[in-house]
Amino acid sequence: MASLKTVPASNVKTEGPIGLQERFYFRVKPYIPKRLRFFLRRTRVPGIMKRSADVWPIDPKSGQAPADWKGWPFGKQFALVFTHDVESLAGLEKTKCLAELEVAHGFRSSFNFIPEGVYDDSPPLRDWLVNNGFEIGVHDLNHDGFLYESRDGFSKKAESINAYLEQWGAVGFRAGFMFRQLDWLHDLNVVYDTSTFDTDPFEPQPGGTRTIFPFHVQAPADVEGTGYIELSYTLPQDSTLFLLLQEKTSAVWKRKLDWIAQHGGLALVNIHPDYIDFSGPGDSGSTYPVSLIEEFLTYIRSEYGDAYWNPLARDLASWFQESADDVMVLSEIPPPPHHP
Repeated sequence: MASLKTVPASNVKTEGPIGLQERFYFRVKPYIPKRLRFFLRRTRVPGIMKRSADVWPIDPKSGQAPADWKGWPFGKQFALVFTHDVESLAGLEKTKCLAELEVAHGFRSSFNFIPEGVYDDSPPLRDWLVNNGFEIGVHDLNHDGFLYESRDGFSKKAESINAYLEQWGAVGFRAGFMFRQLDWLHDLNVVYDTSTFDTDPFEPQPGGTRTIFPFHVQAPADVEGTGYIELSYTLPQDSTLFLLLQEKTSAVWKRKLDWIAQHGGLALVNIHPDYIDFSGPGDSGSTYPVSLIEEFLTYIRSEYGDAYWNPLARDLASWFQESADDVMVLSEIPPPPHHP
């Protein structure tokens, strides 16, 4: 049996902490209307697209399988995981609609809720999701952009996050705005984290892990436990495609999915119910029509049949963790080539 090669958090070459400009933005963000925020972000899109054309939406180097990779369970060609971040009261109210849509297409997913955000926790909704085969995860603590403002501050917040993980029966975490300090996450009692991406130049920390495969983040010697599994999202976020870039079809998703399937990787997407219009054409700049989701789900089923494995994020992470004797993972992840 092969031994598991793990990745210390310090070896994951994502870009560093956010700068002063971004910190100022998150201070004033609550007072800027959503439509205006996306408008301001769109002014940066042409430059980002030009600088990142060779690594987004596909970074060719991220398709390299880890050494001695044995493949997915049941002989599946690739893995497919859906995650959802619920970030507003509107998103909370639309969560069940999105879950029912996935059930109708034969999928299950993970819904991440903010413990102390702009909406109150809804135990009945969480119970309904779990009873219907979905997973609950923890999304940040306050979702205000300041989770990692200081090491001591994070340690205190980690105590609250761990309490919610236990209360909700959750084992997965994702930071707000895809901020990441992977070495700090050893403070959390999680099986997996999903705060990274293979490539995404549009995020505040735009570097990526440059892999479409899971990997194990090793705990340092002075920390109890063996670490956790990192699951990078590998399909662009819905908000990026349909609100920021204003795509009118799911063509980018389809293209990236085909490439991931060709390379036998993990297709993990993050969709926000907050931004979906379930009854109309969408409101440009703030919502998009649910038909774009339906189009993509239909494509997956018609194009790939039973070629994919669609586990919950926790089940994929647990499988990967338990397969340690049979699976080799990357020993080093290269730094991103661009700094948009």
